Amino acid sequence: MANVTNNRPLSPHLQIYKPIPTMVMSIVHRITGGALYVGTLLVAWWLVAAATGLGAYDWANWVLGSIVGKLVLLGYTWALIHHMLGGFRHFMWDLGHGFGKEFSTRLAIANIVASLCLTLLVWVIGFIIRF
Repeated sequence: MANVTNNRPLSPHLQIYKPIPTMVMSIVHRITGGALYVGTLLVAWWLVAAATGLGAYDWANWVLGSIVGKLVLLGYTWALIHHMLGGFRHFMWDLGHGFGKEFSTRLAIANIVASLCLTLLVWVIGFIIRF
């Protein structure tokens, strides 16, 4: 009669977990890490276009300057900042600090708020410098 669990699954699945900020930030950290691969390819494409010639550079600027291109760049900026702040969180944990439930929850919420505010700040500064 080993492993009898009263008709419950042997291992839990996502449907029974209540999403908490630290769990959500862990998932978002992984997603932003993957998104950074695509965004970095776009930056590399833009740099190669700049090195290739004026026609390729103009076309890359047109694509990235379109509404869709700007939304992609906005998402890339947020992913970069969010992943960086999450990395600081992980570095703090590697040093042995911030393991308390309340503190780690506040830190997860601060991560999302700070990443959104810093992304907005970067874009506002970018638009001010551009004009």
